[in-house]
This record gives sequence, C-alpha cells and structure tokens, in this order.
Amino acid sequence: VVGKPFSIISFFSHRWVFGWMGCRWYGWAGFFFGCGSLITMTAVSLDRYLKICHLSYGTWLKRHHAFICLAIIWAYATFWATVPFAGVGNYAPEPFGTSCTLDWWLAQASVAGQAFILSILFFCLLFPTAVIVFSYVKIILKVKSSTKEVAHYDTRIQNSHILEMKLTKVAMLICAGFLIAWIPYAVVSVWSAFGQPDSVPIQFSVVPTLLAKSAAMYNPIIYQVIDCKFACCRSGGLKTLQKKSSLKKSRMYTVSAHRDSTAMKETQLEV
Repeated sequence: VVGKPFSIISFFSHRWVFGWMGCRWYGWAGFFFGCGSLITMTAVSLDRYLKICHLSYGTWLKRHHAFICLAIIWAYATFWATVPFAGVGNYAPEPFGTSCTLDWWLAQASVAGQAFILSILFFCLLFPTAVIVFSYVKIILKVKSSTKEVAHYDTRIQNSHILEMKLTKVAMLICAGFLIAWIPYAVVSVWSAFGQPDSVPIQFSVVPTLLAKSAAMYNPIIYQVIDCKFACCRSGGLKTLQKKSSLKKSRMYTVSAHRDSTAMKETQLEV
C-alpha cells in the first residue's frame, strides 16, 4: 500500500517520477517493512522452538508478552530503517531507475559506508536467518525423537501436538518463502556493494528486485494450502468415524424400579 503505487507508476513512466524525497520514503518503507517481516518471522521461529522443544515455555507465555515482542520487533525495524537518515547511510535509486533502495554503493566510497552495509547485512539478514534455521532444525530433530512418545499420550495431548505441528509447518513455509524471495536480492546487493563498480548488469539486477517484491503474495497461498489440507484431513477422519460407528450395533439400556421391590431389572435392547 505504501510502496507499490510508487513503483508501478514509475514502471509505466520508465523512470522515477516522485523526486528525491519520494525516493527516500520508498526506500525507507521497503526496508522498514522488509526488516520488520523478517524479525517477526524470527520471533515466530523462536516461539515454535521454545514451545515444542521446551514445553515449560508455554505455561508462562501470556498475551501481553506477545504485544511486548511486537513492540520490540517494530522498534528494531524502525531503528535500522531510520539510521541512514542520520548520515551513516542513505537511500538511492536502483540501477534500472524505477525504484529506490538502500545505497549499497556507499561501501565503495568509504570505510564508514562499508561498516554500515556490513552492519545491515548482519543484524537485518544473516543473524535473523541463522536463528530461523537453528530453530527449525532443532524442531525437526525434536519431532523425530518424540513422535513415538506422543503416541502414548491421551487424545487431548495428541490433538494439541497436532495443532502445534500445523502452526510450525505454516511458520516454516512462510519463512522459507520469504528467504527464497529475498536472498537473491541480498546477494546481488552485496555484489554491487563490494564488487567492481558497474559489475552487475542492469538487466540482471531487475530480476532479484521483482522476486523480492513477490514475497508479499506467498503468505495467503501458504495459509490457504495448509488450511485446505488440514480441513480435508479433518473431514476424512470424521467420515471414517461415522462409517465405523454405523457398522456397530446400537445398544440401549433401560433401568426400571418397582414400588413394591427394591430389585432393579436391566433390559438390553439391540437395534
């Protein structure tokens, strides 16, 4: 909503038409929401890891903890997106001239520029990605080792485990889609920052940018696929139960007591 109209109009105009302030706003908004999304998924992966691998975690996590976490996430994104305005970095047009992003080329101008780009890469890409990968690897190992244990629990615990795994699959797919979309863009950006000047062909730089912008469309598809799959499994299980129950004989027991006798009679009726 805050970025796409700018780039779409510029695409049709074959140039950036919103001036220097518009360029800085577009670059800030793209980096702010991209960073916020990645850190949010990092927090979700940590939540899944602690919930599944450390069961006691779920007993103290309350709603207000989630709100505190969200506040920290977006404060973190605000900080890193606003740092370029303090003179440490900057936002600039992309090589193809119809959108704006971080000025990756500052790394070729000064040591301070290199330090800024390296800080952005570590705190806004490499470190969150490492946490996500660590969390889901630990979850996969835990699930493999505890599948047999869960089978011995009662139905309520089994259902809770199934729900937790469904949520984990959704989170894992969302993280994977986001990283697949953004990592090529990060690679090209680093190449532009630390490689030879103009070493990235302009035509080649367009593809990772468009792939990164497509990250927003994956989440609804993932949610829909997972929900449909879960609904089909649930519907199939219900039909199986109904089929089994229809094959069994229905039994009805009646208990009658007579006024003149304390003896009770039980009659079994089979239908």
